Amino acid sequence: MQLDPKVLMTIKDLPLLAKTVVDGFMNGLNKSTVKGPGLEFSQYRSYQPGDDLRWLDWKMYARSDRYYIRESEVETSISIRFLIDASASMNHDDNGIKKIDYARFLAASLAYLANLQGDSVGLYTLANGGLFSMASKPDPQHLQRLFYQLDRIEPGGKFTQPIHYKEIFAGSGRKELLIFITDMYQSGNEISHLLDSLAALRHEIIVFHLMGQNELDFDFKGYGALEDLETGETITIDPQQADKQYQEVLTKHMSAIRMELLGKRIFYRMISTNQPLDEALRDFLVQRNLTPINHQRRG
Repeated sequence: MQLDPKVLMTIKDLPLLAKTVVDGFMNGLNKSTVKGPGLEFSQYRSYQPGDDLRWLDWKMYARSDRYYIRESEVETSISIRFLIDASASMNHDDNGIKKIDYARFLAASLAYLANLQGDSVGLYTLANGGLFSMASKPDPQHLQRLFYQLDRIEPGGKFTQPIHYKEIFAGSGRKELLIFITDMYQSGNEISHLLDSLAALRHEIIVFHLMGQNELDFDFKGYGALEDLETGETITIDPQQADKQYQEVLTKHMSAIRMELLGKRIFYRMISTNQPLDEALRDFLVQRNLTPINHQRRG
């Protein structure tokens, strides 16, 4: 079941929203199983009454008509840190959905899913030249605190200027996944500097680049001017004349971002704020090495 972001806007309780999104996503996987928490496969053994059904291997069942459990030697639960761009440009509105609201929904849903996998989750908000930090922990109470902080985010100002990123995100030597949710708007090279610093730490990184569908389509009919939400500057436009040139510039811009992040070995996904969250959740599971495996049954 895919949930339209407009429907999510009607759910005012963020923990409930996250649970609703993840439950719907899991049901939509055709009763697939998700391997977790970060198990490295070692061997199979026959199913015994009382075994956790989550570790049943349905491919083996399809081949042998017998139930087998996947055993592992090492559990590798990881630390997942969410970095939220909360600069003023994240207030961009597309048909009633702001980028910051979509970012809130996405981070909450991914954190809820990560917590189910036994991972630690933390939150870092970049806005008004500052950085709010909340270290990652695995317990449910910490997840509730993360939801609370997500709810409190109020975008403003410009993106944070370069600070001591390497010291902040160095980690403790364990495997980490950094998830950066942003509109990639920067007046200088603030975001590029952040990603350079993160990439040098050799963490896995996912960048979810949020775009309003009206930005992608240049759907600003009825507007004679557009305002830069971070600088306050306005430009006069003629939507009909500007459309073709805009699309060419946008295509080049998006391609440049993709190639830049590819060169840094950063996973990149552009998401329109009118899309359901399912694609982002799948990307997370793939990057987390917990790809859903569909049940296979004999007919």
